[in-house]
Order: sequence, then C-alpha cells, then structure tokens
Amino acid sequence: MANHKSAIKRHKQSLKRAARNRSLRTRVKNVLKDARAAIRGNVEEDTAKALSIAQSVLGKATTKGAIHWKTASRKISRLARAANAAK
Repeated sequence: MANHKSAIKRHKQSLKRAARNRSLRTRVKNVLKDARAAIRGNVEEDTAKALSIAQSVLGKATTKGAIHWKTASRKISRLARAANAAK
C-alpha cells in the first residue's frame, strides 16, 4: 500500500475507475448480446431500438475511457451491417 497522501489518493481513484470500467464493459457486452438477438429475431422495430441503445451505450463507454473509440466504432459498424443484411 502507498505511504504518501497523494499516492493513497491515486490508489483510491484507480479503484473507482476500475470498478466503473468493469461495469461499463459488462453493460456493453449485454447490450451487444441483446442487439444481436434482436437482429436474429428479424423484427425491424426491435432491431432499430436495440441498435440505438447499443450506439448510446458504446458512446458513453468510449467517453468514459472504458473502451477505445475505434473498438466502439467497429462494433457499431458490424451491428449496423448485420441489421441491414437481415432486412
């Protein structure tokens, strides 16, 4: 454990960030799973709603630094491509 006051503070901050990143990445995985299920379900309204939610969650995770922006962009692109192919 750190001994200096500033190092203790940094350690607390790192723990908070790690917890937030973990929850955001889990949320991203669940939203992507839901979106893929909606695409397989072949209901256009559900697919559009799921894609919208997925884009929002991926954008927020990117803003917080939980995932890289190019990773988010790639996942959004692949979801959109799959949704268009399913039409």
